[in-house]
Amino acid sequence: MIDIQVQMCERAIELLLLPEDEACFLLDIGCGSGLSGSVLEDQGHVWVGVDISPAMLNVALEREVEGDLILGDMGQGMSFRAGSFDGAVSISALQWLCNADKATHNPVKRLQQFFSSLFACLSRSARAVFQFYPENSDQIELVTTQAMKAGFFGGIVVDFPNSTKAKKFFLVLMTGGSMPLPKALGTEDTSTVSYTSKREQMKKAKGKPLKKSRDWILEKKERRKRQGREVRENSRYTGRKRSGRF
Repeated sequence: MIDIQVQMCERAIELLLLPEDEACFLLDIGCGSGLSGSVLEDQGHVWVGVDISPAMLNVALEREVEGDLILGDMGQGMSFRAGSFDGAVSISALQWLCNADKATHNPVKRLQQFFSSLFACLSRSARAVFQFYPENSDQIELVTTQAMKAGFFGGIVVDFPNSTKAKKFFLVLMTGGSMPLPKALGTEDTSTVSYTSKREQMKKAKGKPLKKSRDWILEKKERRKRQGREVRENSRYTGRKRSGRF
């Protein structure tokens, strides 16, 4: 489990596209026991970690991590000075903002507060990368929409999309304008990089006859016959496009 966490953080740092051989000031959101922070340290970066769990932060203190640790709820926003950070990473935390764990929690409002405050505390060339576990496509659309409303550009990168175990979702956000998303790992097809609801619709339609085609019309007529409805007999003109004007 620790190895997987380390690998996901290394991938998140890769997606940040940080300047080579340069120490950056990074924010680790949902830092937990500081495992991700240790990866940031190993790569020569300075970091600040935020987490909602006092117990996890105590573990991080016992591990003597180098980053500063702050107790805080990401859903209430990031209280940092404007333009403070060169980038942000978050491993396995973002999905919790989609839940209403308390009666007072509104996922949409909490995501709005989080993304707008994050956008403010990042420098104008910075990126933020979130590895998370969405329950469904609605959650992907929810977090992506709220991030874009806050001013970010970007989208979803899905590594190893055809693998049940290795499949990983990364939300890659940019503050400095729209740029192509990084290529996903484990696929030659760059269309798997970003999430679109249209792709899901095409997936569902796969294997069905093209609408208004001859096969589609014949299938529809057969279904109506089985329902006992009156249907005109087929002819050589059935399903043909009519050319010209009346």
